[in-house]
Amino acid sequence: MKAVVQRVKYTSLSVDGRLISEIPFGLTVFLGVKVGDSEKEAEYLAKKIAALRVFEDENGKMNLSVKDVGGEVLLVSQFTLYGDTSHGNRPSFTLAERPEKAEPLYEYAVQALQAHGVTVKKGVFGADMQIRQENDGPVTIFIEA
Repeated sequence: MKAVVQRVKYTSLSVDGRLISEIPFGLTVFLGVKVGDSEKEAEYLAKKIAALRVFEDENGKMNLSVKDVGGEVLLVSQFTLYGDTSHGNRPSFTLAERPEKAEPLYEYAVQALQAHGVTVKKGVFGADMQIRQENDGPVTIFIEA
């Protein structure tokens, strides 16, 4: 399981022109589920994301978590994180888990983040989503379990 975590000032997510979710500030997290992943990997990432210290404290040091600053997380399922271009220019997605197995793990990750005290908004699993965000920093962290 892989996550791309971006510190944001604002993010909105729409499907077919309809606003689905938005967060005023916090983290946008793109989550990829790999073949063979389990709840163990989802729990690891949830714990890591909830505690990730990427927000500045009063001294300007990245020392605070999304919980510490009262931010929210927008969690977006993104199978393309497992796109493999090692054998040409068209990505292969054989490492990405099938939707019927990936979706329950995505939902589990949402619940795990919430259990760690984080307010979580969601994307729409498998939908063509339009995401508008204002990155902060920018700060982008890759986490893999």
